[in-house]
Amino acid sequence: MLKLAVVGLGKMGLSHYAMINSHSRVRIEAVCDSAGYVLDVLNRYTGVRTYTDFDAMLAEVPLDAIIIATPSSVHARMVNASLAKGLHVFCEKPFCLDAKDGELAVRTAADKRLVNQVGYHYRFVGAFQEVKRLLDAKAIGEVTHILAEAYGPVVLKPKGSSWRTQRSEGGGCLYDYAAHPINLVNWYFGSPLGVGGTVLNSTFSKETDDEVFGTLYFAGGKSVQISVNWSDESFRKMSTKISIWGTNGRITADRQECQTYLRNNATVPAGYQYGWNSRYTTDLTEPVWFYLRGEEYSAQLDYFVTCIEEKRAHDNVNSFQDALETDKVISMMIADAGKGASVKSNDMLSAIPKKEQGFFSALLTRLGF
Repeated sequence: MLKLAVVGLGKMGLSHYAMINSHSRVRIEAVCDSAGYVLDVLNRYTGVRTYTDFDAMLAEVPLDAIIIATPSSVHARMVNASLAKGLHVFCEKPFCLDAKDGELAVRTAADKRLVNQVGYHYRFVGAFQEVKRLLDAKAIGEVTHILAEAYGPVVLKPKGSSWRTQRSEGGGCLYDYAAHPINLVNWYFGSPLGVGGTVLNSTFSKETDDEVFGTLYFAGGKSVQISVNWSDESFRKMSTKISIWGTNGRITADRQECQTYLRNNATVPAGYQYGWNSRYTTDLTEPVWFYLRGEEYSAQLDYFVTCIEEKRAHDNVNSFQDALETDKVISMMIADAGKGASVKSNDMLSAIPKKEQGFFSALLTRLGF
């Protein structure tokens, strides 16, 4: 029986607690949070040991593994302290707000041969897994362009700040929302060579971004457009979508469905045909022992437990190293956004013949340049 603790009992922490507490091969030994009320309720009705002091819990409770679902700014300290204690670690996304902290965790986990995983749950969604399978089979030929999107109604009016809307605590829309499609892109294509045209806009938030737009550049001319907005109330809840164009067709997928168009020159995988094909997540997903919010959340935790039992410390589809690559892309986008526009209106005019510059100058002014 795996002895485990859950740290952080907000929305995600309580979800993880409910799922892992019902796992037949896991026993929750302790929970830790700063909210005394939540701890009192859990202790009263479940008898689990409760802590408000993370370090005291590590020192006093014999554990094999830990789930960390705290605000993002304290991930690094708690992850590295847990690894130092010899614990297998599941950490909610984003991994670390500073890539250097993530690099230390990656090295420590490797040196100690500890299972390490980050909660990018879309890698456990059947439709997105099908995209990976089709790409590995080169079903649509050579990929040329990708559009990675995420929209949802998180921040819809100016309001008091929380840890999630402070860049120093949660990282804003970029770390909280854009990280998901970026992580999927990394899974499918590896890390980009560079980024460009990054825009981090504030719609309602005072301290961080609500919109993220930009381009990721890959070898061979492949490019990825990132379009993310967590202030979009036209979506009832978070919606993540990946669209991929290739020389032999295209793939579009969200949480519900994977749609694939195959040209007549495509290599057709088993179960597919030329033209349009639809595969639904319900058909692509294995049943889970406990359903809460979506099978993918339970599936990723079961995967974490299985990796520990099978001593697969270096074989995890959602490892710290994978999450660190996402953090590095985000760091590049932040640096790129800080540079501003790469081509100014004056630079554009200098490339135009002098006799035509008056017309184009007026046009640029009308367009707001």
